[in-house]
Amino acid sequence: MPLTSLLLPPSANFWPQLARILLRQWRESEPNSHAGDFSTVRVLVPNFCHAQLLKSALAAELNRTFVPPRITTLQAWLKMLPPDPDEVPISSGTERMMLLYAELRQHAWLKKLFAARRNVDLLPLAQTLMTLFDELSEALLPAMHIEPNAAEEKWQAALEQLPLPARNILSDESQLVWSLWKTQLGSNDSTAACLARMMRLAALADAPLVWISPGKPDALHDAFLRAYGERQAVQQVRLDWHADVIAPVFAKAWPEMPEQDEHQPPAYVDETHITRPDGVSLHACGSLEEEAQHAAQTIIGWLQQGKSCIAIIAQDRVVARRIRALLERATIYVSDETGWKLSTTRTAAAIAALLDVVSMRAETVALLDLLKSPCVFSDRPDKPDRVMEIEHALRRYNVLGGWDAALNVLKNAPESRQLIELIAAQASTLTGRKTLSEWGEATDNALRALAMRDALETDEAGVQVVSLLDMLIHDCGDTHHAFSFAEWRAFLSLQLESTPYVPEDFDRRVVMLQLNGAQLRTFDAVIMVGADADHLPSQLNETLFFADAVRRELGLATKEMRQRMQMRDFAELLHANPHVVLSYQSYRNGEPNAVSTWVERLQLTLERAGAEILPMHSIDIARQVLKTLPVRMPSPAAPQLLPRKLSASAYNSLVACPYQFFATRMLGLASLDELSDMPEKRDYGDWLHAILRTYHETVRDHKIAVTAREELLRDISQKIFDDALAQSAAALGYYARWQKVIPAYLEWANEREAGGWRFVFGEQRFEKSLNWDGGQITLHGCIDRIDEHEDGSRAVLDYKTRNVQALRDKIKETEDHQLAFYGMLSDLPVAAAHFVALEVTKDKTGDAEAKNFIEWQAMLEKQIVDNVRAIATGAPLRASGIERICVFCEVRGLCRKGAW
Repeated sequence: MPLTSLLLPPSANFWPQLARILLRQWRESEPNSHAGDFSTVRVLVPNFCHAQLLKSALAAELNRTFVPPRITTLQAWLKMLPPDPDEVPISSGTERMMLLYAELRQHAWLKKLFAARRNVDLLPLAQTLMTLFDELSEALLPAMHIEPNAAEEKWQAALEQLPLPARNILSDESQLVWSLWKTQLGSNDSTAACLARMMRLAALADAPLVWISPGKPDALHDAFLRAYGERQAVQQVRLDWHADVIAPVFAKAWPEMPEQDEHQPPAYVDETHITRPDGVSLHACGSLEEEAQHAAQTIIGWLQQGKSCIAIIAQDRVVARRIRALLERATIYVSDETGWKLSTTRTAAAIAALLDVVSMRAETVALLDLLKSPCVFSDRPDKPDRVMEIEHALRRYNVLGGWDAALNVLKNAPESRQLIELIAAQASTLTGRKTLSEWGEATDNALRALAMRDALETDEAGVQVVSLLDMLIHDCGDTHHAFSFAEWRAFLSLQLESTPYVPEDFDRRVVMLQLNGAQLRTFDAVIMVGADADHLPSQLNETLFFADAVRRELGLATKEMRQRMQMRDFAELLHANPHVVLSYQSYRNGEPNAVSTWVERLQLTLERAGAEILPMHSIDIARQVLKTLPVRMPSPAAPQLLPRKLSASAYNSLVACPYQFFATRMLGLASLDELSDMPEKRDYGDWLHAILRTYHETVRDHKIAVTAREELLRDISQKIFDDALAQSAAALGYYARWQKVIPAYLEWANEREAGGWRFVFGEQRFEKSLNWDGGQITLHGCIDRIDEHEDGSRAVLDYKTRNVQALRDKIKETEDHQLAFYGMLSDLPVAAAHFVALEVTKDKTGDAEAKNFIEWQAMLEKQIVDNVRAIATGAPLRASGIERICVFCEVRGLCRKGAW
C-alpha cells in the first residue's frame, strides 16, 4: 500500500487545515464518510491533548454530528494489544540498570577507568549507559530485524567517518560501551519487545492509518509505519520546515533551522519580505522577583481580558515556581504539565530523612529532621510535645549522635524514649546486604512501623512515592544480586530524582510546560520566562562516549540535531500563537545578563531589513499605599502570664530588661541550645561541678587525710574527663586548664577548712514560696554548695570559672542577685555568701565574699515581692535594657531596639 507524506507549515491553523484536508481525502476514499462515519480510519497522535484538538477541528469543519476516527497514541494502542503467550517476560528498566551496575562493580579496572571512588559512584554511570543503550536499540534494532549484521556494519561505517588518527585512538570507553550494548541485547530487552509488539500491530492492520508528528519518525517508528504500509495505506503528517513556507524573518535569522537537501546551500530569502512577527514582544527585568511579578500580572491581565488558554513556557524553572506562587495568591491555580522531580516533594524528603538517620547512625540533626517530618508518627496526637521534649534533651546535653546517647538522655522521659526506640529498631533492620526486593520490603516495613505509610497514602505526591516503592519491589523480584545499604540508598535516591511528579489538574486556564510541550498546540497567549542566553536554548546534556560523527552514522541524535529541533520548537511557538511575550532578566546577581542569541539574531535581522524590531512589553502593576506606623518601645502588660516559679537567672533577666523577661520567661521564647561538636564553657562548668561535688562528699564521708586529697581530686577529675574525652577530643584543653587549677584550689579549700568551715552538701535543689496579700510565687534553684562554720553559721558558695578579681568586681556592681537569691532559698538561715574562683591568678585562687549579706537578702525579698506584684497588677514590661545587656540578648530582634 502507498506510504504518503503531508507537510503543513507551522501556524495557528495547523489543526483546522489538517481537518479540511483529511475530510476531503476521506470523502473520496471511505464509503461511509458521507454519512459522517469516519471510524474506519485510525489516527495516531503524539499525545492525548492532540486527539482533542483534532476532534475539535473536525467538529468545527463538519458542523454536525459525526463518528470520529479512532484517535489514540501509539503507546495506548500497544497496551490494548492482547498478550502473546510466546512473549518472553520483559525486564524493567530499573532491573536492567541494576543488573548492569552489579556487573560494573565487579571490575576494579572499570572504576579506575571512570574515576569512581566507590561502588555507588558507578550508579549514575549505569543509568547513563542504559539511556545510551536504549538510543542504540531504537536506532539499530529495526535494521537488525531485517539483517542481523546491520549494526556491526553501521559501527564500522561510523568509524570510517573519523580521520585515521582519531579512529586509532578511539577511546576505550566508546569501545567498551559498544561491546556492552551488544552483550545485553536479548529478547527481554524492552526496546526489542516494543518493536515486536509494533510488528504485531502492523500485521493486524485493518484500517488506513494517519500518523501525526511534529517531525520525522525515528528508526523504530519508521519500521512500524513501513510494515503497516505493506497492508494498509499510511499517511505521515508533519510540520513543513522548508524556507519557502515559514516566515521569511525566521528563515533569515536562523538559516540552520529550515529543512534542505543535503549538500545544498541555504535557501535565498528576500529581505524585502521580512516583517516583524505579529504578537511577539520582549520584556527585560532587573531581577528574578521583578520578572515573576511582571509575568504574574501579565497573566492576570490576560484572564481579565477573557483569555482562557494561557501557557507559561518555563525555560527558567526558578522563576516559573515563583510565578506559580504569586498566581496562587490570586487564587489562580497553574496546571503544571512538566511537573518537578519527585525527590523535591516533602514526602520524598521524609523517606530521605529516614535513610539519612540510618546512614548517619542517629546523628542528632538528621534524627530531629526525621522526627519533625509530618509523615513520621502521624498517628500520635502527642507527637509535638514528644518531639519538643526530645529536642530539648538532645540540645541540653549536646548529644551529637548515636542511638545509645540519645536513649540515655531520655531515661526520665519514657514516652519520648519509646519513639527513639521504635526508630532505632527499624534502623537495625536496614543493615547488611540484601536483594533490591528485600531492601524495598524492609523499607516498606519501616514506613509502616513508624506510621509513615498511612500518612504518605493521604498525600498526592506520597501516593506516587509509595507506588514507586511497590513497583521497585515487584520489578526487581528476579534480581538476586545482593546490595549494601549505601547502594540501596543511592539507587532509591536516583529513582526519586528521575521520576517526575505531576499534580492533578483542576484548573486548565493557565498551563506550565516546557518548550517542546507546546508542539502542535495553540494558546490564546504565551509568556516565556528565561529567554536569556543561559536558558534559551536549554542546556543540552552532554552526549558521552560517542563523537557526533559516530552518532550521526549510527542514526543517533547529534548535538546539532537536538539544537535544531529546539530551534524549530521555538519558531513554531512564535508562528502558532497570537500573543507571545519573551521575558528575561537583564541583570542577574548584579551582573549584566544577555538576552538569548536566538532573539538577538532575530532583532538584528529585523534591523538589517529596515523592519521594526520586537516591541517591549509593559504592564502596570497597581501600587498600594501603605500607612506608616512609627515603631515605639514595646511595653506589654500580661498579668495572666505571670510565672508561678522564679529562678535566680529569671529574676536577673527581669532586672536587666523587663521585656526580655516577658519574652523569654512569660512567653517561653527562649532559643534552643545550639549543638556543637566542640565543648563549650558551659560543659566545662558542668564537669567541674560534678568533680567538686564528688570530691567534697568523699572527703566529708571518709575523712580523707590532707596529704591524700590531691591524688583523690586528680583521680575523680580523670574519671570525669575520660568520659568527656570519649565524646570529644577537644575536651583535652579544658582538662589541662583544670589540672593547673587543682593545686591552688586545694590550698584554698584546706585553708578554709582550717578556718573552721566544713562542707555540708552540694548541687542541691531548693524551693521557697513568697506570699503577699492576694499573691504567691515560688522561688527555686540549685545551690552549688553550702558550708557550715564551727559556730553553727552557714555560707552559700557558688563556683565560677573566672578569676578572683573579676568576681570581686561582679559583687561590687550589685547587678547579679544570684548569691542573695540562693541565701533566701536555703532551708536554714545563711549568714555569708561567696563566689569561688576556679581560675588561677599567679598560681592562686580564692573567693569573693558578699558584704552585708543578711541585709541584701531582706532587700532582695522585698524587691521580688514588689516587682512580681506590679506585674500581677498589669505593670508594663518595657524594653529598657542597656546596650551591654542588649548585645547578648536573644530577643533583640523581637523588641527591634534601634528602630525606635
